[in-house]
Amino acid sequence: MEKIPHSRPTLYEEEALAAAEVVRSGNIAQGERVKKFEEELARYIGVKGAVLTNSGSSALHLGLVAMGIGEGDEVLMPSYVCSALLNAVYLTGARPRLCDIEPDTFNISVSSIEDNRTENTACVIVPHMFGSPADLERIKDLGIPVVEDCAQSLGARYGDLRTGSIGTLGMLSFYACKMITSGEGGALVSDDEEVLRIARDRRDYDEKEHYKLRYNYKMTDIQAAVGLVQLERADEFVRVRKEIASGYHAAFSGLDLELPEGEFDHVYYRYVLATDRDLGEVISRIGESGVTAARPVFKPLHRYLEIRSGFKNTDRAYSTLFSVPIYPSLTQEERKKVVSAVESVFG
Repeated sequence: MEKIPHSRPTLYEEEALAAAEVVRSGNIAQGERVKKFEEELARYIGVKGAVLTNSGSSALHLGLVAMGIGEGDEVLMPSYVCSALLNAVYLTGARPRLCDIEPDTFNISVSSIEDNRTENTACVIVPHMFGSPADLERIKDLGIPVVEDCAQSLGARYGDLRTGSIGTLGMLSFYACKMITSGEGGALVSDDEEVLRIARDRRDYDEKEHYKLRYNYKMTDIQAAVGLVQLERADEFVRVRKEIASGYHAAFSGLDLELPEGEFDHVYYRYVLATDRDLGEVISRIGESGVTAARPVFKPLHRYLEIRSGFKNTDRAYSTLFSVPIYPSLTQEERKKVVSAVESVFG
């Protein structure tokens, strides 16, 4: 029996044709398609500029570099997130300080930010976990520069603004299974023209008048061509994700499960459920019905770093949360199968 995958890209013939057109042109490296994608992405997010990169991790590292963050600085971030954030901070020479999360939205805890800030705090990285925007107004009121991690929240709104347009800068990922994809790729978005200038300068190293440490973080025109087509579909993708989530809400509301919550505009990159049952057994039994469920975060950062205490909400999330397939290419029959698989365990 072929399982419904936990994640899957949503691609059509138009994306293939766009990539093929670039290949046939022979101009396959960073060029006009990248420039256009940057312009359209900045317009979509509502910022002055965007800098495309070869991955979300590169975009985050580049953004921190452009903000001048380095040795002697500390960067706050939640523990309940993938290790890409940790990598980016270490690459700058700065020191990460991990924070706990809110118990209901799983976004970084405002009180934990306050507890962990020091005189060396340079910024806080705020992921909008699973597509649910964090409370940016409360976080910005702390007076710490904010880097928005929008890898899971493209298209979400915080009030009248899109995520990515509110902090000093935003980072996006266009990996295969993100909100939109270019295969691999990422972007830094900002209203700060100096941050954008530095990021563009440091993104590649060739033909520069003066030497500085620079990187090979460029996106190709092949990737950008696919990304441009996907960006046109972004709002439709969000609409479909919300539609699927609404169906799941209705089906799961009577089961012994905690359903996902969000204070603001949730776009459901992940559909996350909580249970007090043994998580390994739950995931295995759902899998026996032909549906792939998974932990939405593989392992919290404090466990990698062997920090033993201070992460009560993160530890609970790690031991209780699982996610089920939710993506625009999920067919009606597959949606019914997901519902049936969860009901078989909790019904």
